Amino acid sequence: MRAVLPLPLLCAGLLAAVDSRIEKGFEHFYNLEYDESIAEFEKAVAEDASDADRHNHLAQALLYREMYRVGALESELVSGTNPFLRRPKMNPAPEVERRFFGEIQKSMDLCQIRMKKDAHDTRALYSMGVAHGLRANYNFLVRKAWLDSLRDATTGRKLHNRVTELEPFNYDSRLMQGMHDYIVGSLPTFYRMLGFVAGFRGDKSAGVKTLQLVAEKGDKNRYDAKILLCALYRRENQPRLALPLIESVLLRYPRNYLLLFEQAQMYSLIGDKERAIASVQKVAEQKRRGVPGFAAVPWEKVYFHLGTIQFWYRDLDESLDNMKRVTAASGEVDLNTGVMAWLRQGQIHDMRGNRELAIKAYRQAISLAPQADAAQESRRYLASPYRRGKKG
Repeated sequence: MRAVLPLPLLCAGLLAAVDSRIEKGFEHFYNLEYDESIAEFEKAVAEDASDADRHNHLAQALLYREMYRVGALESELVSGTNPFLRRPKMNPAPEVERRFFGEIQKSMDLCQIRMKKDAHDTRALYSMGVAHGLRANYNFLVRKAWLDSLRDATTGRKLHNRVTELEPFNYDSRLMQGMHDYIVGSLPTFYRMLGFVAGFRGDKSAGVKTLQLVAEKGDKNRYDAKILLCALYRRENQPRLALPLIESVLLRYPRNYLLLFEQAQMYSLIGDKERAIASVQKVAEQKRRGVPGFAAVPWEKVYFHLGTIQFWYRDLDESLDNMKRVTAASGEVDLNTGVMAWLRQGQIHDMRGNRELAIKAYRQAISLAPQADAAQESRRYLASPYRRGKKG
């Protein structure tokens, strides 16, 4: 597939033939340069509109640009007791939605034509599975249509199972299988009892092993598997396993600053404060130097990630200063980052015994994004002050 950290529901899995324009499009895509990526894929579609993969590539870039815009690509948003069902809603412009579904439908139509001629056409089966996976992501993130999303995900998985049956050494086709196993294994019993999921009990451990296989032996999907494993290792509280994968992907896509922020989080989780801060400072230094891919990073993002590390290491003065920098220019960051910055300020004030200031900060968080998880958490602290144990 080709995806960026972390995926909301499952990887779509985009296999592309060797094509300089498509490769250039994905070079931009993995480095978070979505406008440039979309432009390349639009040209690719114009050159050959009969290629289902090209329509999938364009649809994915459109979707990920929206995810990037609202901050949904950052792994801080995968926290929670049931992360697959706790996603902030996206609100793309009607034109973006129309284009996305238009490209998906074109891809599906083209695949159907090929599959009618040859039911064993593995490229068509694969591309159809990708289209279902992308639509699953959209229904999950944008429409909040859980069942439609899970139905599409399961259909995509079945199509890719068929590819694996026909081509046992096609490890790329196992990407969706691995993620689907992990997701279904993470769902409440009610969802796993649904008819269209029948036959897939789900197994988180098996899903991770499958993704590890793709990361080791995959061709086009090797880096996607590594990125997904990073997100899953974080969910499973195994940051040490994520770090070498992040380093590997950064060597290939050095302009993906979100991976550096993720690296900082992983170092922080294992107790390496110095390296955690160094990862954030690397983003800051690249931005100061005007390195391509970093110049557009808002300083407020740097302040937020630095302040988050300082918060967990109890450097409260420095953390508060950085969080105030974020909220002073909230228009420069997505709502999720903004509301988290207010929540952290409230928690810091509570830790210092400044209850009045804490309440004001919590109310700001609620006002900024009432439905966000951080706003829900802020409501709890209005009634009872935030407390943190010696190890927390």
